[in-house]
Amino acid sequence: MSKEHPLSKNLKKMRIKKGLSQDRLAKLADVANNTIIKMEQGENINPTLYTLKKIAKALDVSVDELIQ
Repeated sequence: MSKEHPLSKNLKKMRIKKGLSQDRLAKLADVANNTIIKMEQGENINPTLYTLKKIAKALDVSVDELIQ
């Protein structure tokens, strides 16, 4: 993948800004650690809305902020 997907870039940027590890974010969002890793690496750029909502809530951002 030559161009980084906005979701991948935003998720990583927001997670780092909050000072969270991938593992910690996964626990806060109640999703598998592998889910966060794959989303950040661009391997999963189409997660369910339910997953996006849980991650956005854990990061204290809107789903729109996360995906744009």
